[in-house]
Amino acid sequence: MRVPARLLPLSAAAAASALLTGCFSAAGSDEAAAGGKRIRVAHMQPPNSGLSPLSDDAYKLSRWSTTETLVKLGKEGDAKPALATEWRQSGRTWTFEIRDGVTFHDGTKLDADAVVRSLTKAATASPKPRILDGVKLTAKAKDADTVTVTTGTEDPLVPQRLSSPQMSILAAKAYTGKTVNPVGAGTGPFELVKVDGTSSATLDRYDKYWGGRAKAPGIDVRFVPDGTARAAALRSGEADIVEAIPVSQAAVLDQDLIAEVPMPRTNTLYLNTGKGAFKDASLRAAAREAIDAKALVEGVYEGRADVAEGLLGPALPWAAGLRTPVKRAKAGKPNGAAITIGTYTDRTEMPEVAAALQQQLQKAGFKVKLDVRQYANIESDLLAGKFDAFVLSRATVLDSGDPAAYLYSDFASDGSFNLSQFSDKDVDKALKKAAAIKVGDARRKAIIEAEAAVLAEDAAIPMLHERVIQGDGAGVVDAAHDPRERELVTVDTYVK
Repeated sequence: MRVPARLLPLSAAAAASALLTGCFSAAGSDEAAAGGKRIRVAHMQPPNSGLSPLSDDAYKLSRWSTTETLVKLGKEGDAKPALATEWRQSGRTWTFEIRDGVTFHDGTKLDADAVVRSLTKAATASPKPRILDGVKLTAKAKDADTVTVTTGTEDPLVPQRLSSPQMSILAAKAYTGKTVNPVGAGTGPFELVKVDGTSSATLDRYDKYWGGRAKAPGIDVRFVPDGTARAAALRSGEADIVEAIPVSQAAVLDQDLIAEVPMPRTNTLYLNTGKGAFKDASLRAAAREAIDAKALVEGVYEGRADVAEGLLGPALPWAAGLRTPVKRAKAGKPNGAAITIGTYTDRTEMPEVAAALQQQLQKAGFKVKLDVRQYANIESDLLAGKFDAFVLSRATVLDSGDPAAYLYSDFASDGSFNLSQFSDKDVDKALKKAAAIKVGDARRKAIIEAEAAVLAEDAAIPMLHERVIQGDGAGVVDAAHDPRERELVTVDTYVK
């Protein structure tokens, strides 16, 4: 049974706080020399791939403002200049002009060759970044300051694709080993100078940053998977910025220290359509009908989430107005069908959601077993399709600002994150149609049609849409509250 945070005994809170005691002891030790306070950040997930920018760890590097991309996204998902100042399209080829006066943290200059090197490494990686699912991309240096990017077919989303943190541009030194090492190799206002495995990272201000000198002298990062410990660090003042405050803790913290914004992240139950009980469409339908999402929102999330009507939530307000009713399969009878549901502990709510689903599905006639681990220890089994179902908190526009890339990654026959082991010719056709249309209303309509095709097969059951709950200490100024989870500490962030 879940114990509400407000009822936790004092000893539990003290134990959680103790997990961070001393973690930030070095922070601020050189404040006088550096000219200000270092920013202490408590992150939820430790690195899964040694902070390789070709993995999901790229988003940590982006949130620390140490790596940058050719393009960044505006609030509406439109492409804005970053390391590229302008671009133009001619058929399958896009031409990007590289910003002058940019240096990497090792002192080498940003030029067309450096851009080509990084883009080529991403495009030829195995597995390659999700944003390139279904995309053949080649980059060439036209001259010292100009790069051409060519795709196998005409692609209107190339600038948005290149905004993904997994497409960051790094110095040559990052690629000298078997893995990509971002230490001292970025272009952002903060230089990554040290990584201590899965426990911590240290960044110092890079005074030659092309965008101006950062207001903070550096960042001290600690990875704290325990949500109670993260909340305790905010309460005690041991951390300045705390990522992903658990909903169970948010209500008992000083609300002036809490920032909450809708985010394009959906808590979804992915069903394995390739083997096991959920290969049967009628049993997938039975699972869908058994799930009470409203009970999850009110019970697990304490009202700090929104019941899902589709895969895309209120962070994309245009989606709801374009939806039409979806015709789905008729539910069958589980008759004791045995299923295993997997999830991970990194997000505090996931085990609670899985436990609630276990009860709901057992009531409907399924026999349900849970497998709950830390994400780093469960990902390989997840991608290999070893679960009948998996509860995942999934960002829907994280990579490009456009949900077509997410839908392709998760539900195309050759999608690199196809957790449902799903293959459907009609869905593939709908996804390819959406991907080919220029950014605008027609593309949005096609995206919703593709969403409907996925929902009709019950390959995944969207349950609720989450909100960003971030903790900012009383002295924190201008921390980013980014629903896409790309920004956190920026050039303007500092601690009083």
